[in-house]
Amino acid sequence: MADSDLVVPEGWDPGRGKAAALNKRYNFERYGQTRDFLDRVAELSESDGYHPNISFGTTYVNITIDARDGERLGEADVAFALEIDRLYVDKG
Repeated sequence: MADSDLVVPEGWDPGRGKAAALNKRYNFERYGQTRDFLDRVAELSESDGYHPNISFGTTYVNITIDARDGERLGEADVAFALEIDRLYVDKG
């Protein structure tokens, strides 16, 4: 689970099972916005070297960030979540 000193970013669900993870759903008005967001997350993933679990439909994207060490969420996981939030805000 998350380190007790770690602050989970607003809107992210820290999960309920044994696995340490952050989950969030992003909603869009049309597919073009969804596709652009997915492309931006892919670019972030490539530059960061971390690839979250992603599922999506026409107007939504679900993202799960698993603990990079497999046990506890860390600062890198939170920073990645915050960067995804920034990409969503900047979706245009």
